[in-house]
Amino acid sequence: MVTAQSQHEYPIKMTEAEYLAFESEGDERHEFVNGQIYAMTGASWNHNMINQSTGSALLNQLKLKGCFVASSDLRLKVESDSVSYRYPDIIVTCGQPNFLDESQMTIDNPTIVIEILSRSTIFTDLNTKRTEYMSLESVQEYLIIWQDEPKIDRFLKQEGTDDLLLTSVTGLGKSLDLPSVGCTLALADVYEQVSFEDDD
Repeated sequence: MVTAQSQHEYPIKMTEAEYLAFESEGDERHEFVNGQIYAMTGASWNHNMINQSTGSALLNQLKLKGCFVASSDLRLKVESDSVSYRYPDIIVTCGQPNFLDESQMTIDNPTIVIEILSRSTIFTDLNTKRTEYMSLESVQEYLIIWQDEPKIDRFLKQEGTDDLLLTSVTGLGKSLDLPSVGCTLALADVYEQVSFEDDD
């Protein structure tokens, strides 16, 4: 999640090298997109609970499969139309992570990327980030987890083509198979600590 307001007036234009130096010197996290940086914002209670529960559900199934689960402190480098550095909410990496820096804070070879959707990030998560993440050869699945209803959208690469298969599951009684890692996400587990407000 990004915002255009913080201590500085965002976005700020920088080169890739300037961004990496700037990021290493401060405590705040920033994303780098098309030569501009954006400060990361804080997350809601639902966002944090979904992140925690999803990460735990995946870790319990993947710890014996040589896969690793990391949350939003791990940076992802993407080279599609331009270079971007993102902080996805959850990254699943199978095999050895390809670290791009000595600090082991940046990788470029995840298997699954997950973003937790908020109303302010719908367009970016569904379009811009989907295009960026799925351009990475290693990425097989991109998941979008909704905050305000029990719903997950999953984009899955189709072998031998450029096509993506979109699967949407809705309801706490449903589950979603993740074929790239051979596990299943139950929505009841993902939303275990989340309360949905009645719109009425």
